[in-house]
Amino acid sequence: MRLGVLTGGGDCPGLNAVIRAVVRKAVDGYGAEVVGFKDGWRGPLEDLAAPLTIESTRGILPRGGTILGSSRTNVFKRENGPELVRETLQRHELDGLIAIGGEDTLGVAERLGEQGLKLIGIPKTIDNDLGATDQTFGFDTALHVATEAIDRLHTTAESHNRILVVEVMGRSAGWIALHSGIAGGADVILIPEMPFDIDQVCRLISHRHERGRYFSIVVAAEGATPQEGTTMTLQTGETDEFGHPRLGGIGQRLEREIEQRTGYETRATVLGHVQRGGTPTAFDRVLATRLGLAAVDAAHAGRWGTMTALHATDIELVPIAEAVREVRRVPVEEYERYGVLFG
Repeated sequence: MRLGVLTGGGDCPGLNAVIRAVVRKAVDGYGAEVVGFKDGWRGPLEDLAAPLTIESTRGILPRGGTILGSSRTNVFKRENGPELVRETLQRHELDGLIAIGGEDTLGVAERLGEQGLKLIGIPKTIDNDLGATDQTFGFDTALHVATEAIDRLHTTAESHNRILVVEVMGRSAGWIALHSGIAGGADVILIPEMPFDIDQVCRLISHRHERGRYFSIVVAAEGATPQEGTTMTLQTGETDEFGHPRLGGIGQRLEREIEQRTGYETRATVLGHVQRGGTPTAFDRVLATRLGLAAVDAAHAGRWGTMTALHATDIELVPIAEAVREVRRVPVEEYERYGVLFG
């Protein structure tokens, strides 16, 4: 058996752990060969490939990023894209391809599978927004980074009697913001699933001042938006090949709005890509490894068109189509459960 593997979308702690597990299982478990494609779907499109061996993947388990590189390339935005991918897989005499990625990468895999290509998916995203799996690797690491940052900001906020706004990643899902905010004891948490009223945010902060708490921590997901009809508006940037706008700026806008409306000194911190980088947590290393091993087993069993998924404590196979059907967002009732902690 010969397998291809690629990593697409944003980089994510644990990607190298998956690659290592895939190679180890394929080579030592089934006597197979593995070909790695560079830079996500651009690799199969342009035939950017190299063999992956046990020797070439030694020592990568704790490393952040991905030794294969990544990109946000959309096969279906390129002329004859699907056919180019098919020709590349045939040229390398591959039995199938393992695609490691999030909603966009696996969305391409699902559509290619409909055209007869043999693919297995492995879910990854720090945003934790993929369906059909309880958690994606990368989320735990991003959560730890964000929580540690909030812990550190607490001390300086209290020392200077400031309002500190912390902008975290998450795009259209607020999992990082909600969980890091709760873990870090944030006073206000803003997520994309619940458009916010800036006046209510300021009332919560003012209420703290009235009770003698002269500092506040506001955690905002990058995709958080104000309610329609309010006096606060946002602008979005350019879009990528999958139509996603480039987000960012909510932190600075909240900084200005809160300071102008309350008169309290306010500063914003944007964590940005630091949440993606660095070594993965132990949890993410183990989860990534389990998903990689299961993907090779699935390929050997001919379970094409499926994705490895975490269900409770078990790794199971689900249709890729089920995973990318819709974004997994924070349920409103879960957010509201923590409302008593705000302000």
